[in-house]
Amino acid sequence: MQLWPMFIVTPETVLNRSALEMRQVPRKFLGRVTLWPARGGAGLWLRVFLEVEIWRYLLALVPFAVAAVIWPDYAIAIAQAPLPMLILVYFVESRLLRLPKARRMALMDRAEVERGLDLLRARSVQILTKIAAGRGLTSGTLHLVLEQSDMWRAPPLTYVSVQSEQGPEILRLSASERALIRDSLFQPPLTEADLLRLNLADGTHLRDIAFDAGRVSGHARLAALMGQRQDMAKGSLGP
Repeated sequence: MQLWPMFIVTPETVLNRSALEMRQVPRKFLGRVTLWPARGGAGLWLRVFLEVEIWRYLLALVPFAVAAVIWPDYAIAIAQAPLPMLILVYFVESRLLRLPKARRMALMDRAEVERGLDLLRARSVQILTKIAAGRGLTSGTLHLVLEQSDMWRAPPLTYVSVQSEQGPEILRLSASERALIRDSLFQPPLTEADLLRLNLADGTHLRDIAFDAGRVSGHARLAALMGQRQDMAKGSLGP
């Protein structure tokens, strides 16, 4: 199990489900609402916690609190020094956790970005095809939406959701559909960390791959049906 797993966003994996309400596709989360994971372990919780600005600011100011304890005679003076505090917060946010624009653009050249995006689109379409086929969808548009934090010196945080234009809504994904995303989306040569490099170089942190369910082939539908029958057969056999 990954220490810092991707956050697959669906009603079963989010504690504050009201945050999933949406009016248009793609639904964005970062900087607008904090999604608290219902599963994923302590690593995912800590990473989501780090994404909340107020907690990062308080952590950045810990040295001032420590200094006030070590030198109590200067505690009042330390507490009344807002400019050094602001400078430290700015340094942590813009230089420690993030990269300057010039360094971001140097992470990956344009050809690498395009190759990575092509691979991401291919994997996303494959995932959406299997989901649409498994659900027997013959119409409508599904979107695989990936939204990623721009913090460089922190484990990647990627919100991954399947959004439907009908509603619109964030799909309630089954355990097998979530496993499909976990096993298929991020693998070498395009890992979650690679996508972060790509997004930083490209200056875009939201990827929206659309798929028309009417494009699902008969072969894909047959494969999905056979897979479902195999799962039912395994279930009937028991442990």
